[in-house]
Amino acid sequence: MTTQAGTAPFRFFGIEVARTRRLGPSLIRVTFTGEELAGFAAGGRDQSLSLFLPHPGQPAPVVPTDAGDMYAVLGAWRALPDGERAVMRSYTVREQRPADGEMDIDFAVHEDGGPACRWALAASPGDRVTVLGPAVADNTAVRCRPPEDTDWVLMWGDETALPAAAAILEWLPEGMPAKVWLEVPHADDRLDLATRADAEITWLVRDQGAPSALAAVSAAALPGGVPYAWIAGESGSVKALRRHLVNDRGVDRRRITFVGYWKQGLSEDGLREQPESE
Repeated sequence: MTTQAGTAPFRFFGIEVARTRRLGPSLIRVTFTGEELAGFAAGGRDQSLSLFLPHPGQPAPVVPTDAGDMYAVLGAWRALPDGERAVMRSYTVREQRPADGEMDIDFAVHEDGGPACRWALAASPGDRVTVLGPAVADNTAVRCRPPEDTDWVLMWGDETALPAAAAILEWLPEGMPAKVWLEVPHADDRLDLATRADAEITWLVRDQGAPSALAAVSAAALPGGVPYAWIAGESGSVKALRRHLVNDRGVDRRRITFVGYWKQGLSEDGLREQPESE
């Protein structure tokens, strides 16, 4: 990772809600603005950030005052008192528009959602949040990095990974063959996705009885040549797909980017506390 001289790759940015828009039953787009966004430098694709949200009754999230490096920040955040420290969740930058001073984050929302879901459903202009995000575009929080010899791309993501998948599709080079499966709860969650790639996109709609991620990908005829795979979403599905690609399809595990955004039955806090595997 390269950095500009004297610039920490990640730092805090204080921003506020400009507007919100429903994209579908399970997705809300929140557009943020603020003077500090001038120093934010999203690297595109699946650029992630840590979003810090206030507790009810707090005018702004409580975060450490001295950023330091990212690991020091997270340690200082955990040391703050329970009930006072900000709620932290990981999200993808759906789009940054520097000329307009704006950034979009898409929130997957559902019944009985957690604090970030509740925040997004109630968000209104002027609401303040803090993000720990990139100050340089070439940063380690961009995970989608197909090797130069990639002949075609395989992608799977559920609704939590849909913003990242959409941004990756916009980024893929013209004519790049891509087999893409996107899993959503409802038919109205399907989006019109822009891409220059030669992408075959299959929507797996759960309330219409769609097959599981593993079943759908296992049944597919895949192109020849050298692949790169990006799979993200529910941790169990991600692990099952990765095993299938490595063990059954012979894909080099070094050519697979896999990210468990959430795990069935666990909050993000619980998932963060679990040991990494595979």
